[in-house]
Amino acid sequence: MERRLLGRTGHKSTILALGGAVFIGNPPSREVDALIQSALDRGVNHIDVAPTYGDAELGLGKWVKEYRKSIFLACKTMERTRKDAAKELRRSLKRLQTDHFDLYQLHQVDKLEELETILGPNGAMEAILEAKGQGIIKHVGITSHNPLLLMNALERFNFDTVLLPVNCVLRGHRQPENDYEPVLALAKKRGVAVMAMKAIAKGPWLDEKKRPHNTWYQPFDTQKEIDDALCFTLSQDVTTATSSSDVRLTSMMIDAAERFKPMNDEEQAALILRVSSHKPLFPADFIP
Repeated sequence: MERRLLGRTGHKSTILALGGAVFIGNPPSREVDALIQSALDRGVNHIDVAPTYGDAELGLGKWVKEYRKSIFLACKTMERTRKDAAKELRRSLKRLQTDHFDLYQLHQVDKLEELETILGPNGAMEAILEAKGQGIIKHVGITSHNPLLLMNALERFNFDTVLLPVNCVLRGHRQPENDYEPVLALAKKRGVAVMAMKAIAKGPWLDEKKRPHNTWYQPFDTQKEIDDALCFTLSQDVTTATSSSDVRLTSMMIDAAERFKPMNDEEQAALILRVSSHKPLFPADFIP
């Protein structure tokens, strides 16, 4: 699987990162373990996890312990204050059976008031920078579904990475509240690595009671669709894309990543036209 430089971190990440969200709705099991083993055996070297992903930290702990020297471990926090972020950080280290994180990210910062708290007195950033000074954290990142918020954040703090939605449906319905391209351009200028999420998101579920996949959004779910959607995302200025929260879809994304070839402009335009009838996930109610 292709590897790309993750900005100033110096790490070369596989173009698909294993997302701990696969544990949401799936407690540690043989099926999930088999998926993780397969991903690691096939060379995936970047894991992204968060305390909010069900039992992900507990389920991944044994794998992190065994493969720690060969994986880039990224964790997150949704805590916004210094005290709570410091507490959650220590808990995550223990559950993941490691003594440091390669990347620690402020998770799902979608509103300006959250960013103000994080960067203000006694905010979560103070705890993160203290841990970085102690060698517990190597790099600092931020994740958001809100490109406008990320532009603000990048002007106010020298983040090493950003994680945001980048996909073909969003590109076909571009507006300021979901336009990822300005973030990618600013990140490139600043040497900030970009990681993509929701690469295979088709749109919101049409019927919330009928979800054939373990995803909170309606995904593209045939191998051809997944190949095309992931290929589009990886043809943008991103380093890696995180995998799905669905076991079967994640396996299909690994297959797609292994045969990735960049899409040219004409191929991208044709795909955008084909998916233009789908409703994009964003903007949504959280946009300030």
